[in-house]
Amino acid sequence: PLKVSTCLYIIQHPAEESRVLRTVPLLAACLPPDKCKILIGRRFSEDRYPELATVCRNPSTLILYPGAEATNLEEVTLGSSSPPVMIIIDGTWSQAKDIFYKNSLFRLPKQVQLKTNISSQYVIRTQPTNTCLSTLECAAVALTIMEKNKNIQETILRPLQALCSFQLQHGAQIHHSKEHLLKNGLYDKPMPKNKRKLRRMELLVNNVKI
Repeated sequence: PLKVSTCLYIIQHPAEESRVLRTVPLLAACLPPDKCKILIGRRFSEDRYPELATVCRNPSTLILYPGAEATNLEEVTLGSSSPPVMIIIDGTWSQAKDIFYKNSLFRLPKQVQLKTNISSQYVIRTQPTNTCLSTLECAAVALTIMEKNKNIQETILRPLQALCSFQLQHGAQIHHSKEHLLKNGLYDKPMPKNKRKLRRMELLVNNVKI
């Protein structure tokens, strides 16, 4: 396991637990057990999760969730009084949004986002856009910034690259992002009838950040 001072709390949607090709187990294998804690659920109250509540109230805790109120992680000054803590939500975008907005605890830490244009190497699973990253990739980039160690990203991504390579050698197909498929006329599924979902697809085609 890598030696890091940052502690990650992975808030995992229950649906992710049943997926075969998920990235959180790879991430957990890369870090010491006390530096990568996984909590599974949709709702996290202070009564049921007192340790998490304490973490969320800690001034050194950050939560990785993009948005208008988020600060770029590269611009955040990390305190030296206590080891930094990062909360990452693991799930689809809609699942992550549901967890973030329906749990008041997650509004307590400072909200941060990653300013990166790298493309996901998780090519065996469809991403919404070309720059959407898996949970493992987000953690790798975040830890590299917080630990000021560029080797961390390369080390954590290596198991993901091996997983994808193995799957592709045994019949898996490369999955382009939904954005790529829509822009190139390759999206072969029926368009949604729901106006909100249809609008989101239009935004993807027009490269509007959603």
